[in-house]
Amino acid sequence: MKKAVIFDLDGTLINSLPDIAAAMNRSLALFGLPTYPEADYKFKVGNGVFKLTERAVGSHTEYYDRVLAAYRADYAQHSRVNTTAYRGVPEMLSALESRGMRLCVLSNKDQTDVENVLACYFPNILFAAIQGRTEGLPLKPDPTGALRVAQSLALPPEDFWFVGDTSTDMLCGAAAGMETVGVLWGFRPREELIAGGARELAADPAELQELIGR
Repeated sequence: MKKAVIFDLDGTLINSLPDIAAAMNRSLALFGLPTYPEADYKFKVGNGVFKLTERAVGSHTEYYDRVLAAYRADYAQHSRVNTTAYRGVPEMLSALESRGMRLCVLSNKDQTDVENVLACYFPNILFAAIQGRTEGLPLKPDPTGALRVAQSLALPPEDFWFVGDTSTDMLCGAAAGMETVGVLWGFRPREELIAGGARELAADPAELQELIGR
């Protein structure tokens, strides 16, 4: 039995798309740039704030720095407005924690934003490690962050599940030597998870709980 699980955050534990889309659209509108429907952001997020901004400004690259700064300021204030934990996720986390599973989060979201969101939506969960984007740490799919989490718990990578909703997560987990699980309730389709090398798929949190709690 494995001893720990690393979860992605956005699209895996929380549906943060409404707040991300709103903050970026407000930031784009400040400079008269085109905005996007919320659903479009499913394919703009997942690789950190720099790539999100790059995808959002498109050909208007001269606005990149200003939009990035505006978005970061806006999202810091509005990251917990319409974001929700996916149904069944808090219960799943509590059940896994009660079985002694070490729960961790690895996200390409900025570290402060990760901490704020987790404290808001999962106040009763004691995460063993929380790792967001920090200076000098490569983003997923680079496995450095996952391996740093494993080292902090003094556990080998093979003792971990790695759970996420994108090919970025699947590639990261596999590169770190962890067992990957793709969740089907997130931002990306089944086909992407399979192409990314997901070893297992879970249709809902109850199925995920059964899989990684066995």
